[in-house]
Amino acid sequence: MTTPLLQVSGLKKHFASHVAGGATVKAVDDVSFAIDEGQTLGLVGESGCGKSTTGRSVLRLIEPSAGQLRFMGQDLGGMAAGPLRAMRRHMQMVFQDPYASLNPRMTVGEVLEEPLVVHRLHDRATRRRKVAEALDMVGLNPSYAARHPHEFSGGQRQRVGIARAIITRPKLVVADEAVSALDVSIQAQILNLLKQLQQDLGLTYLFVSHDLAVIRHVSDQIGVMYLGRMVELGPRDAIYAAPRHPYTQALLSAIPREHPDAPRQRIILQGSIPNPAAPPGGCHFHPRCPSCMQTCKTVAPAAVEVSPGHTVACHLYR
Repeated sequence: MTTPLLQVSGLKKHFASHVAGGATVKAVDDVSFAIDEGQTLGLVGESGCGKSTTGRSVLRLIEPSAGQLRFMGQDLGGMAAGPLRAMRRHMQMVFQDPYASLNPRMTVGEVLEEPLVVHRLHDRATRRRKVAEALDMVGLNPSYAARHPHEFSGGQRQRVGIARAIITRPKLVVADEAVSALDVSIQAQILNLLKQLQQDLGLTYLFVSHDLAVIRHVSDQIGVMYLGRMVELGPRDAIYAAPRHPYTQALLSAIPREHPDAPRQRIILQGSIPNPAAPPGGCHFHPRCPSCMQTCKTVAPAAVEVSPGHTVACHLYR
């Protein structure tokens, strides 16, 4: 049995709120998952469910409140600043907004060369060659290195962001809503680029998105989050063919069908996501759940394996 490239156990990230009497917001509340090398885990859920916070906590861009992070067999949570900085070469991020994540005062060449400088990789001439190679790999002309970010379209800027992420040849890339800010036609191009780079470079992805169609296209495993908790986790085909959690079922019922006349049964959830500073007791989903039982209101369900590798946190499967 191989060891996962990334192992996340009991991850928590709590924020002190300045409203509601200083209540603690449990943005991520006891989340666990693993990703094998070369695989993609897609995290999906409504806005505010904690999926982006999970991705940033995994890279320690924000410090977790609790839990264990193991990457390449090493404990990231207990790693000091120096070793963590060296480890960052192997774990990179693609951000949602390609313009905000690029320094407008730097040329694209300078943006791409900066990670190599920070990690003291290669001499100057080799770094320039690596910049040209990275641009070519993401479908941009190497001559674009002399341009500034404002001279590119949104899709081109995201290609630059991807080139920056891969230029150090990382093992893990966290893609946080990497295509949500792009036109639909451009989204497909970027998704295909990410899949091709995964094949060519052996990348492992943690892919965060609210779009279930996108998640299905890129993922091997899917994790469904609701109000800071992982409610369902399993292989892509199992999740889409036989979703078990009522929340997952409702999300999948909202995906547009390829043919407008194809039959489907839409599940409309009542109400809105509760206040994360004052979540409901028991199962966080119970106020909106069409299958709510009395125990759901008081007892938080533990994750249960319903098929190989497929777990669901729901009292319906106790």
